[in-house]
Amino acid sequence: MNTQKNTHQEKIGFQKIIAVFGVILFVGKIIAWKLTNSDAVFSDAMESVVNVISAFMGLYSLHLAAKPKDEDHPYGHGKVEFVTSGIEGALIAIAGIMIIYEGIHSLIVGKTLSKIDLGIWIIAATAIINYLLGYISIKKGKRENSLVLISSGKHLQSDTITTLGVVASLVIVYFTKIYWLDSVVALSFGLYIIFVGYKIVRKSLSGIMDEQDPEILNQVIRILEENRHIEWIDVHNMKIQQFGASLHIDAHITLPWYYDLRDAHSEMEKVIILLAKNMKRSIEFNFHMDDCKPISCPVCQIKDCPVREKDFIKRVEWTPENVTSVDKHTAE
Repeated sequence: MNTQKNTHQEKIGFQKIIAVFGVILFVGKIIAWKLTNSDAVFSDAMESVVNVISAFMGLYSLHLAAKPKDEDHPYGHGKVEFVTSGIEGALIAIAGIMIIYEGIHSLIVGKTLSKIDLGIWIIAATAIINYLLGYISIKKGKRENSLVLISSGKHLQSDTITTLGVVASLVIVYFTKIYWLDSVVALSFGLYIIFVGYKIVRKSLSGIMDEQDPEILNQVIRILEENRHIEWIDVHNMKIQQFGASLHIDAHITLPWYYDLRDAHSEMEKVIILLAKNMKRSIEFNFHMDDCKPISCPVCQIKDCPVREKDFIKRVEWTPENVTSVDKHTAE
């Protein structure tokens, strides 16, 4: 429990760092815009507003997700990470639209830039800082299964791509004096930002709608398949939900019908301990014990079963298809 609490505090602490740097980098870009009069730099600065808003939203969601379960939220508050991540993705897409708008406006109206060399150094510095923060955030988010930190990291790195585009356009304009190239670069990266925002929104919606995550499902099934006991005749009707960094696993496990309650519960506990040990993340289990039927005999590997009614035919490999199926496994 203390370890989990410390992990939450570490995530919140890092998100605070992201928020503070977001404000600093935004101020730097505003200064660069004032110096250069570049619409591309202005668009990059406006996207930094999204960074700041997203950072503070992420901070709030991590704080809320760290709250324990209560009477109104029996599964905890972890799903708030999907909500805030979705809003962040939408804001990223809006920022991309803003960049496209500003780029088109610049192409139509036309502008002359000034102090481009100084602007290049300022914007390049913000790009480097953004990328490093994004890299650390994604790495930390994957290690701690935090969608908020992963989304924040991707947002920062997508902002880096945009910023590098702005730097490239400023460099080209500085040497060629072809000012409309600045707007063309901004347009291309605006489209990229919209795509990144869409992907984040899509992942957030899948979490809110409890869409099955194939990667997590395959990991669970692989652990069970590689460590299965012959007493575990089958595991079926499995459903996995994500609540922030935590998982909730529902499943049915088929056991010999002649087991008493203590023996059956002991086998179920072995399954739970196995998954909890190997998944390395907080998991809540809801396992239902099913008694075996005559149709289970052909796939049951218990050699000295005292009540076997049919001969053993084959060992059924556990796959996403049969483990998520509502039916018990058979030899057919």
